[in-house]
Amino acid sequence: QVQLLESGGGLVQAGDSLRLSCAASGRTFSSYRMGWFRQAPGKAREFVAAISRSGESTWYADSVKGRFTISRDNAKNTVYLQMNSLKPEDTAVYYCSRKTDSGLVKFGYDSWGQGTQVTVSS
Repeated sequence: QVQLLESGGGLVQAGDSLRLSCAASGRTFSSYRMGWFRQAPGKAREFVAAISRSGESTWYADSVKGRFTISRDNAKNTVYLQMNSLKPEDTAVYYCSRKTDSGLVKFGYDSWGQGTQVTVSS
């Protein structure tokens, strides 16, 4: 099972940017689609973005489309989430995960990291 380590979170003001990173262990990183999810206090975890094995295809939740960009570097076993024009409603713990099936991009993930906190003040 892969180990995932997220980093890059912090406290920012509305309109600011942050770049999250997720480093994966193992030698099969490029074999899997990867995704970012988030969970706000008192809410269920929700899908944010996903990226194909090669990085050529990406998918986004409507709430972040046009503001967030997911990317990956297979040579570094790392997936990124560039977050621009942050809003207070983006406040959450952000997790990366590995997709293990071929179904819808919002489902079929395992091996969650410990998460990184993003707090956006108004």
